[in-house]
Amino acid sequence: MAKNKETVLKWYDPLLLGLIPPCGAFFIKTLTLSCRKVIVVGQEEAEHAAAKAGGKAIYVTWHQRMFYHFHYFGSRHVTMMISQSRDGEYAARVASWLGFRNVRGSSTRGGTLAMRKLIREIRRGETAGMLADGPLGPPRVAKIGSVILAKETGAPVVPVLWGADRCWVFNTWDQYLVPKPFARIAIRYQKPIWVPAEASHEDLEEYRLVLEKELNEGTLWCDEFFGVQRPWRKERKK
Repeated sequence: MAKNKETVLKWYDPLLLGLIPPCGAFFIKTLTLSCRKVIVVGQEEAEHAAAKAGGKAIYVTWHQRMFYHFHYFGSRHVTMMISQSRDGEYAARVASWLGFRNVRGSSTRGGTLAMRKLIREIRRGETAGMLADGPLGPPRVAKIGSVILAKETGAPVVPVLWGADRCWVFNTWDQYLVPKPFARIAIRYQKPIWVPAEASHEDLEEYRLVLEKELNEGTLWCDEFFGVQRPWRKERKK
């Protein structure tokens, strides 16, 4: 993968970029392949919506629920938006090893250009993957980017969540989840969301709220399938 010209790397990064991404991808694949899907709900309706749009779709999840999707969507060569930062260069290399395609940019750097590139890819019939509240939150508040992509491309927004019976919960801003080895996994596709090309700014906000609601309901369903609701934001110290 060619290095983005705006990415500033340290002198030792070329060596580490040759070692860390393939090792990281191997770890992710090994861990997620040990897990077992016990139920997948809503996939048929999601695939029908994508077929109706000529193969286009925008799959959306919460940042907290990203890890298992590395495996679940990597083999489908979904296109992701990844930061132009130095950390983003490592993430892009790992994503490539896992099968993802990417455009470079984020809400804080190069985002407008990356959105244009992603729109072009989706219009060509590619599928995209978006983190609704990434990269830094606030948690469980959907940003409007996925809705804009849907308006500009005619692709449906498809919320996809997962839950696990056993997982590690990291003390991050969104309590990031990683399934433990041999965990059981439940996957839930929520109802596809279609955003008309003529949608106004006020309409886009309404669709954003619908997306947020669908994501939260899907997350709750996945957690309750295993009888536990996972934390999703840092507890403030008293």
